[in-house]
Amino acid sequence: MSLNDTQQALCDESDTDFSALSALFLNCTLKPSPQSSHTRTLMDTSAAIMRENDVDVDIVRPVDLDLAPGVYGDMTEHGADADDWPALYQKVLGANILVLGSPIWLGEKSSVCQRVIERLYGNSGDLNEDGQYAYYGRAAGCLITGNEDGIKQCAMGILYALQHLGYTIPPQADAGWIGPAGPGPSYGDERDDGSRVGVDNDFTQRNTTFMTWNLMHTALRLHEAGGVPAHGNQRTAWEAGCRFDHPNPEHR
Repeated sequence: MSLNDTQQALCDESDTDFSALSALFLNCTLKPSPQSSHTRTLMDTSAAIMRENDVDVDIVRPVDLDLAPGVYGDMTEHGADADDWPALYQKVLGANILVLGSPIWLGEKSSVCQRVIERLYGNSGDLNEDGQYAYYGRAAGCLITGNEDGIKQCAMGILYALQHLGYTIPPQADAGWIGPAGPGPSYGDERDDGSRVGVDNDFTQRNTTFMTWNLMHTALRLHEAGGVPAHGNQRTAWEAGCRFDHPNPEHR
């Protein structure tokens, strides 16, 4: 199918400046470094698009860190011997874009991904300078890989959690790849002919690309606007008695 002039113009290199943005990819594989990660292989595609557009990208593998279980900002204050979360949390706060990547196990996101979400939740009461929850003004998405059904199931849980914490979720904010049901090659594995499994899948290529651009577009709009407008969503104002037009329950 050939492109008309309008479509061709859309294919040309973007003239939007994304250089003010940063992105943090958390690869929630169960495999510690330096083991090969199929989820990382898919993440690299999204990260490459961002880097091509001058976004500062950092990719972290949480399984390499000592993330204590719990829902507090620093679990060493609650009995843990060590906790790398506070340092990782600073990386989270420093990023305009957060992408959680997870393999599928038994139809669900990995235990590492769930741990990360729990630790994000532990700081969900932190406030920014406008009195909003700390994760406001940032965009988030997710990438999923596996050999069993569950891309949408995992994405639903991850994206719900992220928006509940305050992240802005753009349209088409998830992408993934699954192979045939049952044991078999995973995303990025090499075939006998030298090609790699999944990387030529148009559905995955398209959705990963759309997700990446939508994250950049959304994060840039939020960055330029100074975040989400601070009215009607300030916890400090609510606690001070402001009700932002909520009807008085005593007057029916």
